[in-house]
Amino acid sequence: MFPAVILIEGARRPGYDPIYHTGSELELGERGWIQRANFFATGIGMFAFAVGVARTLDSALGAVLLALFGVGMIISGVFGPDPVRGYPPGTDAQDSAELSWQAKVHNVTGPVMFLALFVGCLTLAGHLQGGWQLYTALTAAAGLGLTVWTGLAFQKDAAITGLVQCGLLLVYLSWIAVLGIHLVTRPPQL
Repeated sequence: MFPAVILIEGARRPGYDPIYHTGSELELGERGWIQRANFFATGIGMFAFAVGVARTLDSALGAVLLALFGVGMIISGVFGPDPVRGYPPGTDAQDSAELSWQAKVHNVTGPVMFLALFVGCLTLAGHLQGGWQLYTALTAAAGLGLTVWTGLAFQKDAAITGLVQCGLLLVYLSWIAVLGIHLVTRPPQL
């Protein structure tokens, strides 16, 4: 749901470029409540996923790390970014020299929550078998690479920052959705 809301809402916002702007920037402006709700809903969903993982994979650490990602989503919804990179329209294209404390919290939360998800993948890979173990380890590797790339692209104001972040979100959130379906549909082990 999270990437879908970003794509749909981003297409409806004047001045928003999904290749350039990050999903967090949709928290800005009069329709920002939609992206904040998207963060909250995803965070709550992650708590449910964490509970399911704890019950089916017997991994308390993996579940806690997934829940930390959920907490990060909620924090990102509460503490939004400052107007940045020319969005919303009418704001300066140059970043202000001094960020608000809310934007600082938001900016620190992203890397921390994606690091928690990376370590969560590595932790859960040890509780999975065969192809699922490999898929989870590859998700961790790709997710870490895309997390670093997103951070560097944002710092360098790269024209593809939003696209790289979208890739990051799709890698991790697809894994979450597919693993969740797998865990719900697999036969119970006796």
